[in-house]
Amino acid sequence: MNRYGEQAMTHWREHKPQEFGELENREEFFTELGEEISTEIETRARDLAGEEPDGEGYLQRLQRLNSSRMTAEGEVLRERVLLDVEPDSE
Repeated sequence: MNRYGEQAMTHWREHKPQEFGELENREEFFTELGEEISTEIETRARDLAGEEPDGEGYLQRLQRLNSSRMTAEGEVLRERVLLDVEPDSE
């Protein structure tokens, strides 16, 4: 299980205990979810990074790629991992 799967499992265990308890095969579920999240982050980061501008230097490229990766990761984690908490778990 990758770090996104682990993060999702921890979040569900703490903030969505009812849904977490209803999962039959937690390891498989969060392993697959983690892989889906990783793929979605990579795809979104490439889209956000866009084409390499003319004359872009190494440091500018590194900054553009890192920035797009962090933005994509934040968006996907909010959408797929950091889901609303159950009312009883607050």
